[in-house]
Amino acid sequence: MTTETFTAEPAGIPIVSLEGVTKRFPGVVANDDVDLQIWPGEVHVLLGENGAGKSTLIGLLSGLQQPDEGRILVDGKPTVIASPRQALSLGISTVFQHTMLVPTLTVAENLLLGARWWRRPDKESLRASVDEISRSLGITVSLDAYASELSLGEQQHVEILRALIRHSRVLILDESTSMLSPSGIEELGTLMRQLVERGMAVVFITHKLREAASFGDRISVLKLGRKVGEIAPDRFSRLDEDTLISEFVEMMFGKRSGDPEDVPRVPHPDLERKAPVLAVRGLGVTPTAVAPGLADVSFELRPGEILGIAGIDGNGQKQLADALAGQAPIDSGTIELDGRPVEGTPVHARRDAGLRYLTDDRLGEGTVGSFPVSINLLLKQIGDAPFWRRGIEQRAEIDRRAIQLMTDYDVRAPGPHTPIGRLSGGNIQKVVLARELSDGAKVVIFNKPTYGLDLANTLATRKRIGDIAVGGKSVLLISTDLDELLGLCDRIAVMSRGRIVGIVQNGDTARTDVGRLMGGLAA
Repeated sequence: MTTETFTAEPAGIPIVSLEGVTKRFPGVVANDDVDLQIWPGEVHVLLGENGAGKSTLIGLLSGLQQPDEGRILVDGKPTVIASPRQALSLGISTVFQHTMLVPTLTVAENLLLGARWWRRPDKESLRASVDEISRSLGITVSLDAYASELSLGEQQHVEILRALIRHSRVLILDESTSMLSPSGIEELGTLMRQLVERGMAVVFITHKLREAASFGDRISVLKLGRKVGEIAPDRFSRLDEDTLISEFVEMMFGKRSGDPEDVPRVPHPDLERKAPVLAVRGLGVTPTAVAPGLADVSFELRPGEILGIAGIDGNGQKQLADALAGQAPIDSGTIELDGRPVEGTPVHARRDAGLRYLTDDRLGEGTVGSFPVSINLLLKQIGDAPFWRRGIEQRAEIDRRAIQLMTDYDVRAPGPHTPIGRLSGGNIQKVVLARELSDGAKVVIFNKPTYGLDLANTLATRKRIGDIAVGGKSVLLISTDLDELLGLCDRIAVMSRGRIVGIVQNGDTARTDVGRLMGGLAA
């Protein structure tokens, strides 16, 4: 499928234009020759998977980053947005996914932050401006309330008010519905419509396809850093919701010329007849301020099976991994390993029973950077014989085991005494693999195992995961890379807001089925 763009633009010029914008980071092209126009009076929806380049694009518009190639035009004039302050002076405001309000300050104090320090704060003028804007938009905000006392929806209203007080012309809403209730989402949709009717431009970033269809006037889709499609307002308004959503799914998840072909893993023919080695029933974890918790999560994992967990990052995947590994408490449900309940047992007992966990934070959580490779290889066996006796390190035994594992897993380091923090990301990953896959592993949980690795180490890690399953071990593979899941998994479960919303058998239609579930639709 080729990039399809429908253009029937309004009169005048866009507030902001991106022309051939490219932004590179080490090992990745985050934005690749992107053209984008932001028009007054429109809700411009930006869609794309994790890693599609949306956050980088926001950073460029917000003055947090600078393009390596191409240019940004404001009111038709080439402009360097050198800083967030300059972005604000140009009328570009961003409301990020996680609130930027200071919880210990009042709403009024938060709204006054960033004002010129040498002037006395004019709270009466602020109150008059807020009252006028609040009445016109039909929202209620208490200037004397502390930010910590507000609901998520109310906090967003405050952030939007801050943009309006600064006379912003472009309002960027980054995943603003991700933590809102259904009623809060509808209120935000109504508020966006009121803002564009006042002549503002709203850039609305979301993963939810029905929100895109309901709230948008124009849509652009990013995929692997490139803009792969756009539907302009004239056509957008003529299509019904189901047709719009079908086109969104095709642009986001459909195959295009030049894309590698999917080669779904062929499942074992007798997989369904095997008894599950891991059975999870009704798992529940309390939500936090930054994570949705888990609600009634249930699945089974059989010997030799790779079960993928897909979904937009931050929908409870890490909480699921931590709960299964014993690193976080659960509120309800059961976890059975080989038919035996383990939900009440500590981390080391689950590890001894064969349940292993490889975190996505290799250096911060998975290893201790200042410790040598040898100790990191035995980090979860500290105090155990034969490596410790009566609390005393047995250096010869530790080094012997470390050298053996370094050889088996091709860990490239000067020696076992090298601090692991000095190794490359790929070699740190090999150390973690060696530690978790050795000595009786039965079920291995991977959380984004190839994140941040170069191509060679990514391919090697994926091959290792496939080999684990061929050897009869079970794998729970959490990943935000859909191609990775399609290439490795027998089945793929999709998580949204802490729930499993569907499980898809890998096959010819899996890409589209998973894409629809990730977009909040039935497969």
